[in-house]
Amino acid sequence: MQVILSKLNLQLSMKHKSIKVSIITVVYNGELLLEGTIQSIISQSYDNIEFIIIDGASTDSTLSIIKKYESHVDFWVSEDDNGLYDAMNKGILKATGDYIWFMNCGDYIHSKDSVANMIAQNDNYADILYGEVMMVDNDRTRLGTRSELTTQKLPIELTWKSLKYGMVVSHQAFLPKRTIAPQYMKDNLSADIDWVIECLKRSKSVLNTNMVLADFLIGGLSKQRHKQSLVGRYKILQTHYGIVPNFFNHTYILMRAFLKS
Repeated sequence: MQVILSKLNLQLSMKHKSIKVSIITVVYNGELLLEGTIQSIISQSYDNIEFIIIDGASTDSTLSIIKKYESHVDFWVSEDDNGLYDAMNKGILKATGDYIWFMNCGDYIHSKDSVANMIAQNDNYADILYGEVMMVDNDRTRLGTRSELTTQKLPIELTWKSLKYGMVVSHQAFLPKRTIAPQYMKDNLSADIDWVIECLKRSKSVLNTNMVLADFLIGGLSKQRHKQSLVGRYKILQTHYGIVPNFFNHTYILMRAFLKS
């Protein structure tokens, strides 16, 4: 359930206002989706945001859109890369904020006060902030939260062991401190789950914001290449949880998916 905090009543302390959030948008030929993502970021009521755009040498009008909003962007680059996770690694290396948040092309921050409301809860400067995502279609129709629509339910308390059955927290609603965020592996379509697990292993404190943090556009690279992404996920989870436990965990995942269908 999303915490509703009135902007008028929201009193951010100097401690809260000093927290910088680096929002990184990765894009390639995203002329139909990028502008909405940018607008959702630059319209935030919270001021201490660093906005980074990593473009993979787009051949459509993406570059023109970036230049249109250039005054709102702290850093951007348009150059060839070696895929999505290589581009995301570039963003991490350029970030200077306390927290890293990937809001890739097509995804929106849920509301204009989302960052302010999230930071207002962060009294103890947690290593990781997380929340829920709202699933949307190409028309931006809100379909329901990920927990409501899928078998992956967001846990009340998130640890690295929570992901043994898959990606229970969405990448678009997961903000680790920059100092604990590793580079992504580049040769696996499920590198995001490995990254989240590694961040959680390195963390000492995790804050559930109980908020919907982002609107997540259904689709994406892993959906387009679903079988390959599942194989990659199996290998990653086997590395973290062990051969035998991972086999039984995936047996449960398959049974759950069968019962859901």
